[in-house]
Amino acid sequence: MAQSFLEKVNTLISANLHGMVDRALESNSVKVMDEYIRQAERNLDDLEDSATTVGGSVKTLKRKYDDFSASAEKLDRDIDTLLVKGKNDLAAAAQADLNSKQQLAQEYYEQWQSQEQQYRKMMDMKLKLEAKLTTIKQEREQVKALLELAEAKRVTTKTIKSLDDLAGVGDEDVSRVVDSIRARLDREDAKLEMATGRLADRIDEAVGYSEVDAQLEERRRRLNLGGDQAQS
Repeated sequence: MAQSFLEKVNTLISANLHGMVDRALESNSVKVMDEYIRQAERNLDDLEDSATTVGGSVKTLKRKYDDFSASAEKLDRDIDTLLVKGKNDLAAAAQADLNSKQQLAQEYYEQWQSQEQQYRKMMDMKLKLEAKLTTIKQEREQVKALLELAEAKRVTTKTIKSLDDLAGVGDEDVSRVVDSIRARLDREDAKLEMATGRLADRIDEAVGYSEVDAQLEERRRRLNLGGDQAQS
């Protein structure tokens, strides 16, 4: 797989959620989050396809290594038998063949290990990108609700300004309406502040859980723990 692609995936994984949310709020639009989601989903699909290909290569290389290793072991035993029987010419030819098979087995082993390392790296990246994508999708809905709340506040504020102009001429009914709207606006301000605070807390919590989940998954793989063990 091209290194530039893996670098792009790493960039998506390391994206700053707080910065993305801030840009969305500043621009009064979730477009920046939608663009991240599109890129992440597209690259996740490519990463899964590539990981499948590399995983198949790992199995093929391991099988070839096992085949050559088994053949070399048998040939090694045969050489001893030929020497015991005094068939030195055949033993020499078998030894040359053994050297060739051992070299090929070593080459397949090195390729197998290299591809295995690459496969594990890609699967780890897939896990992290999936976690990041899930988080940003959840926070997108929160930001959208927050923007709608802010828009409602803006409309209400504009309405109050218009009513203030009328109240200035001494209309008591209008003044009461203005006071009522101001009271509702104060409640909206409180809701907006609480929603903003909850959003920041949710992002911190989600990012923290994603990192912990990724770390635990890596430990499970290293300890060869199965799914049932991981959930117990």
